[in-house]
Amino acid sequence: MPATAIYRNLRTTDNKLVDIACADGKLKAISPAGTATGDGQAMDCKSQLVLPALVESHLHLDKTLWGMPWRPNSAGATLKDYIANERKVLREVNVPIARRAGSLLEQCIARGSLHIRSHIDIDPEIGLRHVEAMLQLREAYRDVVEMQFVVFPQTGLLIQPGTAELMEEALKMGVEAVGGLDPAGIDNDPIRHLQIVFDLAVKYGKGVDIHLHDRGELGLWQIERIADFTAATGLKDKVVISHAYCLGMFPTSRIEALGRRLADLGISLMTSAPADTSVPPVDFLKALGVNICCGSDGIRDAWTPLGNGDMLERAMLLAFRFEWAKDAELVSAFDSATYAGARALGLSGYGLEPGNAANFVILPAETLGDALARRPAERRVVSHGRVVAEGGSFLDTRLT
Repeated sequence: MPATAIYRNLRTTDNKLVDIACADGKLKAISPAGTATGDGQAMDCKSQLVLPALVESHLHLDKTLWGMPWRPNSAGATLKDYIANERKVLREVNVPIARRAGSLLEQCIARGSLHIRSHIDIDPEIGLRHVEAMLQLREAYRDVVEMQFVVFPQTGLLIQPGTAELMEEALKMGVEAVGGLDPAGIDNDPIRHLQIVFDLAVKYGKGVDIHLHDRGELGLWQIERIADFTAATGLKDKVVISHAYCLGMFPTSRIEALGRRLADLGISLMTSAPADTSVPPVDFLKALGVNICCGSDGIRDAWTPLGNGDMLERAMLLAFRFEWAKDAELVSAFDSATYAGARALGLSGYGLEPGNAANFVILPAETLGDALARRPAERRVVSHGRVVAEGGSFLDTRLT
């Protein structure tokens, strides 16, 4: 599809039939069906549903074993066991990151994700190898998908001397956000951990995205400290807390004030909608103004053999987790995989509005609820005005 194109007879989520005209990678106009004019190639979409491009807010591309033979999970019971097992597994893998991560990236694109935030492991053993590989991957797919990276101290920040210096080098290389991991549970010094993370973010003008698995009062205390650092450093709207299981372990009355503070500071929450642990009460927190997005987390890696890179499915899992069934609730679930993700990632020019990037998904569904319920694979994915995937396959593989 050329840079100028018209997509006719698309059904919007509010049940209107429209034409979408694209020019130079942008949405030029959205008009009633049959009215778009122009000299570009036209495609009749036959009343299929159009959705904004999906947003994958939390992924670990560098860890994936996608495309490799089945590997049973061999980890122990604790978080530290999983981290140690992952290191062992990745040492044994001889398939390059470009191949593994590229295969999964093409799968995500084919399912409609055109905005992706991926965490990149860094520690003294790995050095900058994963960062270098992921930056090369981003360059190879730059014309199709917008990728953000978070430098992630998976094995600890303070307990692994030299990690902070490597993180700083990664930020200089172009990584967009500073990661952290259980400042208390892993590093045993939460204030020092957060001080390093936020100092790096301020120094290099970056965002922050912290994995927080710590449960109970300890987890809540750390969220309060993250809020303190956000306020003190002026990083409003630039901080994400991923997982935050602790918020689902208390009555809503206990977390209401904290939720309002998160909303005031623009601190987003990311959930993968896990079935086996507590999760933040999404409805309650959203009503307070907290931005809550979702992500796949690990896909086919040493942590889990599950996942398929489909953010429509992740939104469905969020609805399933909370037993959402009403259309308005399904809209909320979908928002977590689109507009809420865009806000968390600080995206500009996102959504189905003239002037924005011409990124959208076309699929055979009656309504948004129907799309989440069935998640049809017969999708046409449009990136910057051109079709890049059809029928579940990326059309221009860059795998070598």
